[in-house]
Amino acid sequence: MSPGRQVFAVLGRQQGSGVLLTPHLILTCAHVVGGDEYADVAAVTGRGPLALRVIRCDDRLDFALLHSEEPLGPAPRPGALATDRPVPGCEILGFPKVQRYGGLKLDLDQYTGTALPMAGLVRKALTVELDHPPAEAPDDGPSPLAGLSGAPVYADGGLIGIVRAVPRGRGHRRLECVPLTAVLDHPDVRRLLPRDFAVPAPVVRTHPEDRPYETEYAEALGAAYRRTKIFGLDELDRRASEWDLDTAYLSLEAAAGDRGDTAPVPQRIDDLLASRPRVLIRGDAGAGKTTLVWWLAAHAATGTLGPNLAELNGLVPFVVPLRTLRARGAGFPNLADLPGVAGLVVDPAPDGWAGRVLAAGRALLLVDGLDEVPQEERDAAHAWLSGLLARYPRTRCVVTVRPLAVDPDWLGAERFEELSLLPMRDADIQAFVAAWHDAARLDDADPAGIDVLERDLSLQFRHNPVLADLARTPLLCAVICALHRLREGFLPESRWALYQSALQLLLGDRDKRRRIDAPDGIRMTVEEHQQLLQRIAAWLVRGGQTEFTRHQALHQVSRVLPGMPRVAGQGTPAEILTHLLNRSGLLQERTDDVFQFTHRTFQDFLAAKEFVEDDLVSELLQHVRDQQWHDVLLLAAGHCSRRELPALVEGVLAAGSSVRDRGRKTTLYVLAARCAQHAAWLSESLHARVRKAVKSVLPPRDASQLAQLAVLGPYVLPLLPAPEKTAEEAVTAVVSLICEVGGSEAIPYARGFAGSDRTVALAQSWARFPTEVYAREVLAHTDLANQVLNVTEPGQLPLLRTLPHARHLAFRGDFDAPELTTVLSGLSVNTVVIAENDVVTDPGFLRACGKELQQVQINHCPRVRIGALSGLDTLEDLILLAPRLGAGDLAAVAELPSLTRLILAVPELPDEGLDLTPLHQAPRQLEVLVTGVPERRITGRAALGSRLTVSR
Repeated sequence: MSPGRQVFAVLGRQQGSGVLLTPHLILTCAHVVGGDEYADVAAVTGRGPLALRVIRCDDRLDFALLHSEEPLGPAPRPGALATDRPVPGCEILGFPKVQRYGGLKLDLDQYTGTALPMAGLVRKALTVELDHPPAEAPDDGPSPLAGLSGAPVYADGGLIGIVRAVPRGRGHRRLECVPLTAVLDHPDVRRLLPRDFAVPAPVVRTHPEDRPYETEYAEALGAAYRRTKIFGLDELDRRASEWDLDTAYLSLEAAAGDRGDTAPVPQRIDDLLASRPRVLIRGDAGAGKTTLVWWLAAHAATGTLGPNLAELNGLVPFVVPLRTLRARGAGFPNLADLPGVAGLVVDPAPDGWAGRVLAAGRALLLVDGLDEVPQEERDAAHAWLSGLLARYPRTRCVVTVRPLAVDPDWLGAERFEELSLLPMRDADIQAFVAAWHDAARLDDADPAGIDVLERDLSLQFRHNPVLADLARTPLLCAVICALHRLREGFLPESRWALYQSALQLLLGDRDKRRRIDAPDGIRMTVEEHQQLLQRIAAWLVRGGQTEFTRHQALHQVSRVLPGMPRVAGQGTPAEILTHLLNRSGLLQERTDDVFQFTHRTFQDFLAAKEFVEDDLVSELLQHVRDQQWHDVLLLAAGHCSRRELPALVEGVLAAGSSVRDRGRKTTLYVLAARCAQHAAWLSESLHARVRKAVKSVLPPRDASQLAQLAVLGPYVLPLLPAPEKTAEEAVTAVVSLICEVGGSEAIPYARGFAGSDRTVALAQSWARFPTEVYAREVLAHTDLANQVLNVTEPGQLPLLRTLPHARHLAFRGDFDAPELTTVLSGLSVNTVVIAENDVVTDPGFLRACGKELQQVQINHCPRVRIGALSGLDTLEDLILLAPRLGAGDLAAVAELPSLTRLILAVPELPDEGLDLTPLHQAPRQLEVLVTGVPERRITGRAALGSRLTVSR
């Protein structure tokens, strides 16, 4: 929105100016309204005048607030000076009297200047020096800036204050202003602002070129990262095949470590990123790591992230694609290199710009593909990243990596928290299928045919769990959509067959279906394409990289062509390479003269084919302990002949037997089992050895081993010990693995452990199994009297009445109040947890539980009004994680008659901190625990005495 539409003329005791603080509030100077109850305002658009009520007026600070019942438009972003250095490039907009045209009508005027943070330090005022003198005025006459009182002062696009006075004696070039932070610190103002009012962003700008450059930089980020290619749609025109990330982006689920919640469960990655300044994201190939980085970069730069990630809006993203650095042979970037490592189409940054951004805490560092760094260079990568963050500790950072590329807690000393991207759930797959087919309709002559295909594929996913298991990543789901469309419903049944079919689609069928015949004069078969591409892929894998230059690729093609005379006779090596880049659909230009496979998985698949065909299985096995080679080894199993596969499986087993570390042993034995699963035929004795090896690392001893074993899916279930033969201390691990595998095949195994008292995972994992069958066969036989039952899907709600022994319910997700009221009415529930809910505002539905309710937890529910918990007369425990505390909330909590314990964990605090004074009126037995709040920010502590515990 234009800043001019945020500015109003204010007509009170005198004429002044004003600016929107919120859509309903105009901020101006107190001396403009002069103590009147109402003032007229007029907009530059001609709207008005409107008579608005003066709801706050402070003569000491010299500010007033006018209230409008109707919204007047979007308000500017609040800002605050965070430097003692001059800040050039400030902008002032207002209605000085000298600007009237025709001597009567108001008109807006615009000034530029430099904020001088030290000039008004003693008076706690904001001083701005204008760049140019205003219109001249008589020595004894009014200032030419009269009427500018209340005009907004912007720096870096944010509102930092309003003009208050023009001191004499400086040629009318100096303005004295009220800092916005002083207004926002006023207790009356805080009570008038909405809860979601943005925290003022720091402004530290010291270079006149920074602001225009940041605009260009944000535009370049958008051009580079706002669009993505969707696999299987490249037969459309370029506009249709490149999909805007607003449409293509699917917020996946991730798992995080325990941060104090009683039962951490998967959450959307957007929600998890919101409260974590530094994150290491682990994810498999095709899981969406790079897409997430692109989406964050594009939207943070333009300030278009949603409310959950609003704190990132306006930050300056620095994308560091480590695969690109590897391709260029470059080292890790220094400060001056950061703006350029992503290869954006933008001019060089002003000298020192990146350092100024980092020093101000305005940087979002996005390091993509840590697994692309060779093992021997990862210590150097760690030193580079930790050194950068130690120098600039306020920098937010996201790092992506394959699941096992670095050790757990590798960045723990730098206060990184780890998230693991999870496979897509059935609902995510259905959402992806719908979105993919929406894109397919963009350029299809038969949209009705696309409708039929979409319905058929959706049904196949619902009724074929094997197919659904193949589609748990966005890449593979897109491959399945494309093949289903091409084959009109017929689909391959294994991961390896999917890739092989995808290559056939890209290298053989695509041009035929579009009736394109050798547009560049070169005709190649699918196998000929593969022979060339697999040499490039193997060379990349050997070098531990994923990107290459045209010169490097040309060298590889030139080495292969002498053995392919039919292809060599059709053109020079350069022409053959151009054909591959233009027609294969497998290579893409990432930046100028830097290329990559459209996805790492296709590179690994073709490299595996090359190693097997060149009889180099022994070379593959030399790298068996390097996780970066594991996908190549796994895909090689699909290429192996009946003679070669046993050697591969035995080699992986031998490597597992030779290591002592149980975690690495588990990794290798799981890899051997996955390779064996590719076999059309493998001797029973070797199958038995693989099963014995996997069985030797059961049950898992930590979360990492559990996740690896769960990848084997139903294969691992018969290898688990029977309930009666499972040691007491191993029950939890065995049950957790059964639940991690999930699905209908795991239900008999879960049923076997239903009578145990160590089956917390059974109550928490309902969503991983067929809903009704699991409730009937497992939950109905599980002791739920002392366990929290996770309810995450609407289909589970009516089944709660078949589980009357479930006394502790955790509703996770966006259930609305009517749904919760209906399901809780008549149930005997002792505990209710409401978690990760963005829709509920009034928790009054809890009263439907009657007199049985003793404990309530409200976790990460930003819209819930805590003060509306009144009427819960039997409530003894109240646990609030990340609550938004408004005025009167704690006073309402203090009135709960039976409350004996209150936990406030990481509350969202107002500027003045946490005031516990309202709790002084609570029953004497109330114990209070506060976590995540420094003691210096808590008032009202003394009166609570030993009943208060404060923990970091």
